[in-house]
Amino acid sequence: MKKIALIASACLLLLSTASCSNEGSATEKGKQDSTQVKTADPFESQTNIRYIDMDSITEHYSLFKDYKEWLMKKNESLERQVKGLYGSAQKFEAECQKKMQSNGYLTEAAYKADVQKLQNMMINAQKQEQSLRRQANEEDVQWQKQLQDSINSFVIDYNKEKKYDAILYKAAGVYFNPSLDITNDVIEGLNARYNKVAPKEEKKAEEKAVADSTATK
Repeated sequence: MKKIALIASACLLLLSTASCSNEGSATEKGKQDSTQVKTADPFESQTNIRYIDMDSITEHYSLFKDYKEWLMKKNESLERQVKGLYGSAQKFEAECQKKMQSNGYLTEAAYKADVQKLQNMMINAQKQEQSLRRQANEEDVQWQKQLQDSINSFVIDYNKEKKYDAILYKAAGVYFNPSLDITNDVIEGLNARYNKVAPKEEKKAEEKAVADSTATK
């Protein structure tokens, strides 16, 4: 019996040793696999991109220069027109005050009639001002659309030959390698195909606004 027990104990010892050995091998293999994953080569993107600097385009693109010139003249013209619209009403108001101070109103009805006329002139001037500003805003939107469309159209045509995967605005990223900058090429191409349009006549609009304002006198 003792002999049998000793044999059984020896067998259990051998099985235990083999199990530990297998577990150690598996653990070591897992470590090796983990090491292989960590040391794998990093993914390298093959995307071919370029970028353009919008600040430089707004400074050197002829269409943007024309837009800035138009905007400055439009603002100056608008202020002159608005001043003309209210000028007539302000002049009539001064006449009414002077007439009242000198007892020029013989009846209350005459005074109320002038007050009503002044109110109508102010309301008309306000409506025309709103119309002028709305028109100026609509023209500005059209300029902005023309500018954006011209850039987009050129970039699409430009890339038909270059075949870049992406062309981005510089402001869209935190950092770009300067060698990816194609701004000068884009500006040169934009200016080469830009046909300057004749400036709009602002004086006629000013004269019309002043004429409309004096029609209520």
